Amino acid sequence: MKASGDDPLSNLIRALRHLPGVGEKTATRFAFFLLREPPSVANDVAAALADARARIAPCERCGHLTERNPCTICVSPTRDDATLCVVETSQDLLAIERTGAYRGRYHVLHGAIAPVDGVGPEDLTFGALLARVKEGSIREMILATSPSVEGEATALYAERLLAPTGVAISRIASGVPVGASLEYTDPTTLEQSLAARTRRSSDRR
Repeated sequence: MKASGDDPLSNLIRALRHLPGVGEKTATRFAFFLLREPPSVANDVAAALADARARIAPCERCGHLTERNPCTICVSPTRDDATLCVVETSQDLLAIERTGAYRGRYHVLHGAIAPVDGVGPEDLTFGALLARVKEGSIREMILATSPSVEGEATALYAERLLAPTGVAISRIASGVPVGASLEYTDPTTLEQSLAARTRRSSDRR
């Protein structure tokens, strides 16, 4: 295999390594799979990716990745405007939606505070979150960040940022294992965590 950056196989493997959890060996396996299959397989993947990138964008209201703007959750008249669930990613939002136990609104931060990775509060959507809370309709904010070091740091920052607003702040319960990702947590555990959430600050006065 040539080391040149013009080598198409090396370029493909390098591109596939950008995917989360994909190392050198997995990227190589994916690359050879795509090259062995009929051209239509790779073409379908490329076309679907290009279409998704062109048509899907963050909701202007909550930040959820969606084709419709505002998203269907934000425009739904059956949702509770007084409750806002704060999550790290759209995957986490969908995980909570699968439980069927939550009927409020959402706010997607698009990540978690991770100084080691160079991600600070200014890189997330805390400004938009604060603006939504200051609108006055929200009475409870549920911090549903992952129970990891980064998730806990993000929840703590959100709590401190919004404490002056007087909104009631709760945290999903510890039914979600420490270090786990909400995206891969089963619906029953998530439902129990939402139901047993803990209050983090006093109610709005």
